[in-house]
Amino acid sequence: MYKNYPGFHLVEAIYKLGQEKRFHISKRVKRLIQALIIIAVTLFLWNAPQGMYGIEGLTVIQQRIIAIFAFATLMWIFELVPAWSTSVAIMGLLLLFTSDSGVKFMVNEDAVGKLLSYKSIMAAFADPVVMLFIGGFILAIAATKTGLDGHMAKILLKPFGQKSDNVLLGFILITGLFSMFVSNTATAAMMLTFLTPVFKQLPPEGKGRIALTLSIPVAANIGGMATPIGTPPNAIALKYLNDPDGLNMGLGFGQWVAFMLPLTAVLLFIGWIVLKKLYPFTQKTVELHIESNMKKDKKTYIVIITFLVTVLLWMFDAFTGINSYTVALVPFIVFALTGVIDRRDLEEINWSVIWMVAGGFALGYALNGSGLASNAVASIPFGDFSPIVILLISGLVCYGLSNFISNSATAALLMPILAVVCTGMGEKLGAIGGTPTVLIGIAISASAAMILPISTPPNALAFSTNLVKQKDMVKAGIIMGVITLVIGYSLLLFLGKMNMI
Repeated sequence: MYKNYPGFHLVEAIYKLGQEKRFHISKRVKRLIQALIIIAVTLFLWNAPQGMYGIEGLTVIQQRIIAIFAFATLMWIFELVPAWSTSVAIMGLLLLFTSDSGVKFMVNEDAVGKLLSYKSIMAAFADPVVMLFIGGFILAIAATKTGLDGHMAKILLKPFGQKSDNVLLGFILITGLFSMFVSNTATAAMMLTFLTPVFKQLPPEGKGRIALTLSIPVAANIGGMATPIGTPPNAIALKYLNDPDGLNMGLGFGQWVAFMLPLTAVLLFIGWIVLKKLYPFTQKTVELHIESNMKKDKKTYIVIITFLVTVLLWMFDAFTGINSYTVALVPFIVFALTGVIDRRDLEEINWSVIWMVAGGFALGYALNGSGLASNAVASIPFGDFSPIVILLISGLVCYGLSNFISNSATAALLMPILAVVCTGMGEKLGAIGGTPTVLIGIAISASAAMILPISTPPNALAFSTNLVKQKDMVKAGIIMGVITLVIGYSLLLFLGKMNMI
C-alpha cells in the first residue's frame, strides 16, 4: 500500500538494501547454518520420545504442533525469509500434518490423536481481526488516494507556528495521530518526506535535524498503541482477549482507546521533551512548507464523512452494539459502492501483514484445538507461579525480542502461550488485574521496542535518511523504551486493580 504515499522511495530503498545484504556471500554461509539449525531442532522435536516433554497425555499431533511452533519461533528470530512467508509455511504444515485434510498415512486419528479441522486452520485468514486490519488499510488507501492525508498534515501542523521546538512537537503529535489509524510504516514514510523542506533551513552541524528525524519513528511507534488497528500486536491482544472459545472478555474498540489514548498522549509529550533535550536546536525558528494535493471532489467528501462515521462507530461500539470488526467493513462497503476504491487499490492492501497475523492465529488455534494447551495447563503448575514474575518476564522477553524481530511475530508467538499460562493461574492473576494486564502489556512492550534500525520499519526509514547515527537511535530508543514500559505497566496495574479493564 506504500506506493501511494509520499516517501515510498524510502520504503523501496530499505527493501532493496535488505535484499542486497540478504544475498551477500558471507550472509549465505550464515543463513545456511541457521537453516540447518532450524531443520535439526524441528526434526528433533518432531521425533523425540514423548516422555521428554513431561506433558501428561501428549499425542503425536500435539508433539508435531510443538515442533511447528519451534520452527516458527526460530524462523521469525533468524528471519531467513520474510515474516509473512513463515506464516504461510505454518498454515501449510498444520494443514498437511495435523489436520483432517492432511497426508493420509500421517493423519490416522486412531494412531496420532485428535486432528485439527482444516476449515478452522484456513479460517484464520478470515478471522474478524483480519477484517479489522483490512478496514484500516482501506481507510488509509482512500485518504492517500484523495490527498486527504497530506491536507490534514498541512492543516494540523499550521497551529504550531515557526518556533523550532514547537515544530518538533507538531511533527510528533501529527505522526502519533496518523499512526493510530494508518500503518506506522506508511505514516513514517509520508512524514519524513514532509521534513525535507524543513531540513534545508537548518544548519547541518546542528542537532535539530536529528531530533526531527527521530521524532517520526518515536511518534509512529508510540502512536500505534492508542487504537486496536494502530499496530498488529494490539489487534492480536484483542483477538485472544475476546475469543468466544477462550477468554471471551468482550473488550471493545472504545474501551481500548479510553485507557490507551491518555497513555499515548503522555508518552508523546515525554518523547518531545526527551528529544529536544538530547538534540537541541541551534536555530530557533523554521518555516513549514507542505504542499497539499487534495482533490476537492465528491469522492474526497465521501472519504471524510465515512472516516468520521467509522471512527465514531468504533469509539461508541458499546452503545451501538456493533463490534469493531463489523464496523471495519463499513468503509470497505461505502468506498466500493461509490467508486472511491477500485480493484487496483485492493492490490495496495498490505497483505503481508495480514498473512503474518493469520499464521499466528492458526498457530494459536492449533495449540488450543488440539488439546495441547489444556494438557500443558494440567501438567505444569502455573498456579504456583508469581503473577508479578509472569508479568515482568513476559514484558521483558517481548521487549527484547521485538528489538530484533518483527513485533507482530513476537506478539503472535507470545500471546497464545500467555493465554494458556493465564488460564492455568486462574484467580491468582487478580493480584495484578487479571489476564488483560498480561496480554495488553505484551502489546505495550512490542511498541516500546525501538532501539535499533531493525527494530521497526519506521526506525529503518529514519535511519535510511543518513541524518541519524545508530548511537543516536539507541540512546533515544532506550530512554523512551524504559519510560514506556514503566508508565505503561504502572497504568495497567492500576486499571487492573480498579477493575477498569
